[in-house]
Amino acid sequence: MTPATSAVARALERIERLDPALHAFIEVWPDAALAREREAVARRLPLGGLPFAVKGPSGIRSYAARRLIAAGGVPVGATSVPGPGTAWQTWGRGAHGRTVNPWRADRTPGGSSAGAAVAVAAGMAEAATGGDGAGSVRIPAAWCGVFGLKTTNGLLPSPDRTGLASAGVLARTAAAAEPCLRRVLDGGGAPDEAPGLPLPAVYSEDLGFAEVDPEVAAVVRAAVDRLVAAGTVRLLDRDAGLLDPAGAWTAVRGGSPDDPEAVRVRRTNDERLDALLAGGALLLTPATPNRPHGHEGPGTRYSTALTWAFNLSGHPAASLPAGFTGDGCPVGLQVVAPRGADLGLLAAARAVEDALPPARTPPLAGRD
Repeated sequence: MTPATSAVARALERIERLDPALHAFIEVWPDAALAREREAVARRLPLGGLPFAVKGPSGIRSYAARRLIAAGGVPVGATSVPGPGTAWQTWGRGAHGRTVNPWRADRTPGGSSAGAAVAVAAGMAEAATGGDGAGSVRIPAAWCGVFGLKTTNGLLPSPDRTGLASAGVLARTAAAAEPCLRRVLDGGGAPDEAPGLPLPAVYSEDLGFAEVDPEVAAVVRAAVDRLVAAGTVRLLDRDAGLLDPAGAWTAVRGGSPDDPEAVRVRRTNDERLDALLAGGALLLTPATPNRPHGHEGPGTRYSTALTWAFNLSGHPAASLPAGFTGDGCPVGLQVVAPRGADLGLLAAARAVEDALPPARTPPLAGRD
């Protein structure tokens, strides 16, 4: 095989080599991708032919994908999402079969942006678009050991009439995601100045209601302690207890946003989050209460327990790699910022990842 000489050619070579085992893609567009790359380079567009993947069969039509293409990004294919047959959405099905976690083939990658996270983790794309209505960007980012950010609800166009879902981007790191996120959010611009350190933050293991796997909690707590020791984070003494949003989220998703109990939970949690994040503080939690489960399903623990509160409240939230459990599964650190502070969250995420161990390559991702 002729050595790959461009970013898109390298991405396509990795898809051809790795995807028969990982099953991250439902479609791949090699000819169109190479043509788009040539055009992006010839026109000197800002992203210069950066290869990215889109979520699901309709992802190429999403607002985020259109913004990236206009800036010179190159979609290389559409990634897997959950198929029919189960109520849980932390899985995917690619063209070759069930999507597998690149860290452990017997575990799910999370979802619903399942293939997007796998494609990024395995180096088959430098970034990927996603949508997050309950944790669908953050959960697979956490379980595949990559960065994923859900934007402030309502900030960008979304086909979700309930208002729960918002666009997101996944990449190996926050630094790698930055060029794409800037194009999606505001068309580019100069980088923000580095945030003043230490970052004021509140840590909560369970948000006051979730049942969290003790080893997952220990990995995230160790990451937070490392951030404090590095001078990146200063922990605030604020109560991070929220009401369990499960019933309220279900009511809104089911078309009953005026349900009295849902209204009460949302109002209470909004008030508590306003106080918690006052002055630009961040909220730090595990991204999920559990580690990646097997392909048979998550059991009785909701993988969304720590994420969907912020789809109801609308806050931007990201997951960053925090470490690993003893069985080799990645764990995500969730970082939540005030509404509209998406670029501030991105800057904070870059500061956080600078203080944590660098991203590792999954064992099923092969070698360049």
